[in-house]
Amino acid sequence: MDLYNGHQRFISILSDYGFKVTFGNETDTRFLRKALQALIQSPVAIKHVEFIESEIPGLTKDSRSGVYDIACVDERGNQFIVEMQLSKYPDFIQRMKFYSFYRLNTLIRKGRYRFEGLPKIYCIGILAFNIFPHIPDYHNIAVLKNEKGELIDEQTTFITVELVKFKKRLTHVQTDLDKLIYTMKTIHKANKPKQFPQFWNEEWLEAAIKELDTRAMTPEKRMAYEMTLAANALAIENEQKKIEEVKKVTIRKLLLQGKLSIEEIADANDVTIEVVLEEKKGLSNK
Repeated sequence: MDLYNGHQRFISILSDYGFKVTFGNETDTRFLRKALQALIQSPVAIKHVEFIESEIPGLTKDSRSGVYDIACVDERGNQFIVEMQLSKYPDFIQRMKFYSFYRLNTLIRKGRYRFEGLPKIYCIGILAFNIFPHIPDYHNIAVLKNEKGELIDEQTTFITVELVKFKKRLTHVQTDLDKLIYTMKTIHKANKPKQFPQFWNEEWLEAAIKELDTRAMTPEKRMAYEMTLAANALAIENEQKKIEEVKKVTIRKLLLQGKLSIEEIADANDVTIEVVLEEKKGLSNK
């Protein structure tokens, strides 16, 4: 998935920059409020959202910390945590539980450890990949129910969107949720007005798309975007270096074991024979 491309008119919402200027836009929350309403499937409009602390500090020296992509609260006190996950993450639900339980614990402590009148917590995960292969739906809302499917509690609600499962054609896009997901999957592929669906003129989507339009960028926004590009390029380069170093360590261990041929080691680590020979040379010199 190419999220950054100099030839694209619109930046992908799924990119770091695109997510920040749409979902994370603190000066204009029209898109965020409508998107949250669609994601939690609420018939009641969200009139106001306030961004709150997104960092989870470790409570003890050995406890985990973390950072939400977005954390906010609406005018009724409902709490929202939004996470975007583009790479495969088999334990994503466990991470969502960790985030939501920390938020619940914070709310309880603020209420002097009282449980009555707690606001709802919506933990929303937007994923590029499939984490529920046994469930065909691309949008799922999970609450606590018994074995008969009867509601036990909905104070904490988990919402997941698996983008890879959304395959609706434009003619079948009707709901705000479908408009949101369709836009997230296609905005960076659209360059000409004839490619724009009519619903992109709706106020909430129009506000977001304006932020993603490279032609409408101010010099300040252009600089912020280019800095994000540079940061992502550096992160990818560093990650690649880490992968290559891990491979070299594995190759050296296999060479020392002497059980596999040069060709077998190269094939097992997806490298050329020359790379293995270079590592063998280095071991010989030592």
